[in-house]
Amino acid sequence: MEESSIIAQPTIESAAPLPRPRVLVLAPQDDLVAPLTAGLDSLGWQTITARSVEGAERAIADMAVEVAMVDGREGFPKGLSTRLKAAAGSRRLPVVVLGGDDTEADLRMTPPIHPTQAALRIEHLIRAAVAVEEFELRRATFEEQGIQLGSAEPETARRILIVGEPDPQFLALANVLEATGAELTAALTPYTAFDYLHEREFDAVLLWGGQRRTEVLSIAAGIKRNTRLYHLPVVLYLRSDADINLGEIFGRGVADVASPDAPVDETVQRVLALADAYRRQQGIRETLERARNSGLMDPSTGLFTRDLFAVHLARLATAASRRRRPLSVCVLRVAHQDEVKQARAGGWVDRAMPQIGAMISRLVRSEDTAARLSPEVFAVALPATRLGEARLVSERIAAVIACTAFHAGEDRKPFVVTFDIGEAERLSDESPMSLLERAVSAARPGPEPES
Repeated sequence: MEESSIIAQPTIESAAPLPRPRVLVLAPQDDLVAPLTAGLDSLGWQTITARSVEGAERAIADMAVEVAMVDGREGFPKGLSTRLKAAAGSRRLPVVVLGGDDTEADLRMTPPIHPTQAALRIEHLIRAAVAVEEFELRRATFEEQGIQLGSAEPETARRILIVGEPDPQFLALANVLEATGAELTAALTPYTAFDYLHEREFDAVLLWGGQRRTEVLSIAAGIKRNTRLYHLPVVLYLRSDADINLGEIFGRGVADVASPDAPVDETVQRVLALADAYRRQQGIRETLERARNSGLMDPSTGLFTRDLFAVHLARLATAASRRRRPLSVCVLRVAHQDEVKQARAGGWVDRAMPQIGAMISRLVRSEDTAARLSPEVFAVALPATRLGEARLVSERIAAVIACTAFHAGEDRKPFVVTFDIGEAERLSDESPMSLLERAVSAARPGPEPES
């Protein structure tokens, strides 16, 4: 690989190994991409820059990057996105074009692009790619057991909830969305929006960041506190981006922020891409739910059984090696605090397990595989996930469940369930059983329930 075609970002002068590049940037010149790559690097999305198409293909093949970003102003040859995807082999590679019109790209973005916004969008694209890979593996696992899962692609129109006062700029975006065939439901206030969210199913929520931005942002925060709606994407469409704090907005649970300077068609594309990814997630969940009575799933929780999980984890490990993706496992074991011991004696813990299993299945991403290993032990396999991210997943699940009170009988105080949680990331050529055993051995007390 010639030095002139690949440039690592940034240069690190130490004996420590360089972080593994995650983002390939194809750009002959630095004028557009230099601020973006610097920002992505600082956010933990290590970048590597290629100056030629051939150099980009070699970097994708050799370094197992997860996404490619292309300076679309440079007049690269037609079919570039297809070539870059092919270089990744069996690993699905999303391609983002900056300032171009490549119709084969997964996403087109108009510069200038804030690194935080770019990081959020590429993370969604990568997780969507991993979800497709995982569903293919899941179908193979079930077919091996004699069960056909079928398709996870929904056939209904996209359903989008739009929230905010009827401003001309917001209405123009809504009109273009509706022209794509999406079904729109309009809510003027957060109160009406929450009524709709409880009554109907949506694939995305679009908020108007006009005069009452703080008020509408409460919707995003409320969605993140609801296990049924947790993964529902929320997009904030701004009147002006002059006085915003992106860190604060994304911390509220917003999936994307649309700049007023971006073309309306691009914003519509981004909203629809998020809606499609969510629909695919829901389709996978519904497909698995149909397999609940197949004898392969735990009948009371709808999660994978221990034996099915072992078979699938082996397939995940093989695919992770082939695609050079990480693989982690989380284990959640009901802790033996006093109030749980009392509830267990009356059979109330057993009665709570179906609800707990359902909560776990809703809290994990569609590409994650949740299982019930024993009456009070759960596990989650996390493809394309590092150890630190796996720890966040297990802590989030444990924290949400610890905030839920379960019935303990007419004359007894409701009880809460906490978990001992453990995580492990697969080592090179490690067996699936060893990986699971390390996650069990790593178990520690989970987050304390909120008082």
